[in-house]
Amino acid sequence: MKNSPSNLPTKIRERLCEALRGVLTDGLDLHSQIKVAHWNIKGPQFAALHPLFDTFATDLATQNDTLAERILTLGGLAVGTSRHVAKNSRLPDYPQKVTKDMEHVRLLADRIGTYLDGVRAARAAAVEHGDEDTDSVLTDIVTLFEKHAWFLHASLEK
Repeated sequence: MKNSPSNLPTKIRERLCEALRGVLTDGLDLHSQIKVAHWNIKGPQFAALHPLFDTFATDLATQNDTLAERILTLGGLAVGTSRHVAKNSRLPDYPQKVTKDMEHVRLLADRIGTYLDGVRAARAAAVEHGDEDTDSVLTDIVTLFEKHAWFLHASLEK
């Protein structure tokens, strides 16, 4: 662990960095999966979903950067090469041949749900260890991506 402005003990910062690296790994994977959906979507909902998926990807890129910076602030290292992500992501692989609009919606709703599970687990660790700042970062992610998931689930309702 590197020096940190945080007053948390080193062992706690190590645990939090590990939890945050898991969220960052999943976030980087989810970003690439959202972009695949954005690029390949076809169907009646294309005009609405194509820019929506791009918004999700842009928001996730921002949150991934915030997570990486929080890891560094806590004294850890951010990892995220494509090889690391492929080996360590908790998300299922994204099928490469999907084009149907509503199939992409279903796939992304599922993956955002898995991503949020990891964010919530990391947030619980932050709360357990009294790290209000990391809790705040993760709460912002939950709030934003629950809204994105709601958009997808609302699109699936008949």
